[in-house]
Amino acid sequence: MATRILSIAPVRHRTPAPAPVALGVEQDLPARLHFWRGASTRRYVHTVYSLIECPPLPSAVYLLVRRSKEGQRQVLHIDSGRSDAPTVNLARVRQRGAQLGANEVHVHFLAMDQAHRNLIVCDLRAHQFGELSCEPSHVGA
Repeated sequence: MATRILSIAPVRHRTPAPAPVALGVEQDLPARLHFWRGASTRRYVHTVYSLIECPPLPSAVYLLVRRSKEGQRQVLHIDSGRSDAPTVNLARVRQRGAQLGANEVHVHFLAMDQAHRNLIVCDLRAHQFGELSCEPSHVGA
């Protein structure tokens, strides 16, 4: 009986992205993925969740967005999760989203480390500067 030796490449374990949820608006199907452009003109793909049904998030770049019934999106806040505990990141996202009146969370999962996430956040913020300038700098408890 012949034996074959297979060379197996090392497997990189990456936390799978949570499945997107239905948002209940007309453009629901194409709304599950959305591209946001940074000041560098680079496009970043984001998975769209409702603020209420957003699952626990790994450290990832996220945008808090208010989406109107007509489908218009307004970016309210851009940041990244900083905790290794997905539930802590989710709690911060929901708290800030509720303070700002967001109804969607757009999450970019493809950044490999915190330095890369910081770079993406800066790029997206620079492009959205006009819209984000109206964000309150401090929201009381």
